[in-house]
Amino acid sequence: MVKITKVTVIKNYRLEVAFDDGVCGVADLSDLVGKGVFTLWRDPHVFEQVQIGSFGELVWLDKIDLCPDSLYLKVTGKKPEDVFPTLRCEPIYA
Repeated sequence: MVKITKVTVIKNYRLEVAFDDGVCGVADLSDLVGKGVFTLWRDPHVFEQVQIGSFGELVWLDKIDLCPDSLYLKVTGKKPEDVFPTLRCEPIYA
């Protein structure tokens, strides 16, 4: 599991994130705004209060947290099975 080491807020609900394996990139979270718990982000000032949690995740006001793995996939464009090889399904023949 990767951890986020740095986060910078960019306009339009985007974040520049750096991970402990050296990967850096931009995560566009604008598609989440206003949905479910993300209604808090309708206030841009709340979104700007992002912090890195103790497990390398992103947190907002102890009400929202985002897993670093999901952000890693978003930043790199990789599929879960690319990052977690055990998720690959191997055909089983009887």
